[in-house]
Amino acid sequence: MSKTHLYFLSGLAANSKIFEHLQLDSTKYECHFLEWKIPLTKDEPIQSYAQRMCKEITHKNPVLIGVSFGGVMVQEISKLINTKKVIIISSIKSTEELPKRLKLVQLTKVYKLFPAKFIENIDEYIDYFLGDYQQKRVQLYKKYMSVRNALYLHWAIDTVLHWQQDIPIKNTVHIHGTKDTVFPIKHIQNCIEINDGNHAMIITKAKRITQEISKALTCN
Repeated sequence: MSKTHLYFLSGLAANSKIFEHLQLDSTKYECHFLEWKIPLTKDEPIQSYAQRMCKEITHKNPVLIGVSFGGVMVQEISKLINTKKVIIISSIKSTEELPKRLKLVQLTKVYKLFPAKFIENIDEYIDYFLGDYQQKRVQLYKKYMSVRNALYLHWAIDTVLHWQQDIPIKNTVHIHGTKDTVFPIKHIQNCIEINDGNHAMIITKAKRITQEISKALTCN
């Protein structure tokens, strides 16, 4: 029996290690993990970036699975290639699901002041500024949030805030946490709710999300 090929894309600035706790049936599914590329320019269109990502997808009719900004990107990729299914986690399906506070950030462009250089060089500051408890949290941050290139960070924030998608793409499976503070569930429609799930639930509630992904993969 041939396996279904699953392509995963993590959230903004995150690497593929965020998927390490998922336990999908390896006799049915073969998992492939896409990593973020550095944009060609600070204004590279999302369509151009998605086209470059497509070159990493070498199997026909795959399932695309994206988290947060990765969920936005896999939806863009699905416009360029045939897919068996698109599953997004802790993400949005249209600009209507973007919370008001992020729409305000979009209008004011305050994110242009985002201290990307600090994040890019965060290793230099950890031991100097933080106590033991905070260091444990930052160690997790360092493990999963490894894409710290300043050009990428500014491009990614600008891209997600200005994503143009008025109508959700049909048959997109959306898994979302009830305690997501980045994309509050009150703005999200037609999703599979994960009780008490926050924006990092791909890590903290991996068992439950594995179950929901498995269900989605067996449905037509």
